[in-house]
Amino acid sequence: MTLQQTLIDLAIVSLLAALAPIVSGLLSRRVPQVVIFILGGILIGPQVLGWADPEGLELVSNLGLGFLFLLAGYELELGLFRERAGRLAIKSWLVTVLVAIAVTGALASVGFVRAFVPIAIGLTTTALGTLLPILRDNQMLEGRFGGLIMAAGAVGEFLPIVAIAIFLSASGAFLGLVSLVVIAGLALLLTFVPRLVRYQKVRRIVAEGEHATSQTTLRWTIFLLFVLLVIAAYFGLDVVLGAFLAGVVLRRWAPGDMHALEGKLDAVGYGFFIPVFFVTSGMSLDLKSIIESPLRLVVFFVLFLVVRGLPALLFYRRDLPMRGRVQMMLLTATALPLLVALAEIGLGTGVMLPENAAALVGAGVLSVIVFPAVAVGLARSGARPLARTPGRDDSE
Repeated sequence: MTLQQTLIDLAIVSLLAALAPIVSGLLSRRVPQVVIFILGGILIGPQVLGWADPEGLELVSNLGLGFLFLLAGYELELGLFRERAGRLAIKSWLVTVLVAIAVTGALASVGFVRAFVPIAIGLTTTALGTLLPILRDNQMLEGRFGGLIMAAGAVGEFLPIVAIAIFLSASGAFLGLVSLVVIAGLALLLTFVPRLVRYQKVRRIVAEGEHATSQTTLRWTIFLLFVLLVIAAYFGLDVVLGAFLAGVVLRRWAPGDMHALEGKLDAVGYGFFIPVFFVTSGMSLDLKSIIESPLRLVVFFVLFLVVRGLPALLFYRRDLPMRGRVQMMLLTATALPLLVALAEIGLGTGVMLPENAAALVGAGVLSVIVFPAVAVGLARSGARPLARTPGRDDSE
């Protein structure tokens, strides 16, 4: 692909990204921008209008995926896991894993799926990075519900990443686990780097350049992201692991004004790179396979809700009213970015049927379109979900 064609593709995708908030606003924000990105990508992609090709946008798209998980990791407050919200999230996810194994085993026994591990992991995921802008725009990260959904989303995003690193590593499960431990150790060591900078002149230069043209903290943050991406790739692990760890480390690593840095990262990520990822995801969707086997997409779409979503109705009954639990069910069942990675891994190793890879990603796209919209609609039709006092039930 020529440079000229790549620039044309970027111009078209950039236009779509710029139009998305206007379209969303004209629709009273009933349709999240993420949905417009994906549907717009399908429209301009090679399988419909053919205006742009995702091949030349692969690098920028991967950077968008990296920023998506960087910001998800950055939003994660590890202290949540010492609280009730974290414990509930982990228990709910473990039940999801058991159900996913049973369901995938049943599907494999009848020949519906061939790639047992990628499908099972896919059914346990939650697209926290995808949900964050939707939840922010609709003020759903506030109060106790915000803590509960952040913990559930973080568990549903990070633990499947760990599972991918261990069970789908090109080096095998044991070496995958060792690689994961090594990367986590390196990430932990990076948190101590700022404390080693004791030379006051260097600290002053960094502080003075934070909001100047040198943008010191932002540049060091981007460097941190790429270092962990390179380390993850070197150990044969998926880039999402390195990006997520970079976000977790960044919260404790970056010096200076953290609120200002967060705004800059939002501007860089959500301003350009993340929209490109979602648009190219739509462009890359294998519509032909989905049209030929639509039942597979429907099956995966329903399984997201049943396997990943339904446990929320049980585990949060003491903390949320029914409306809040339904919203939690819908939001935790929303999946996409990791499904793209799992489909690529499954196709690359030859263990996943092409029609299942397309249906899995297609179901993820549909989940992003449907589930958050319904959850937001529930929030708007009544009061935002209020936390219950533990021990109370719906009859009180």
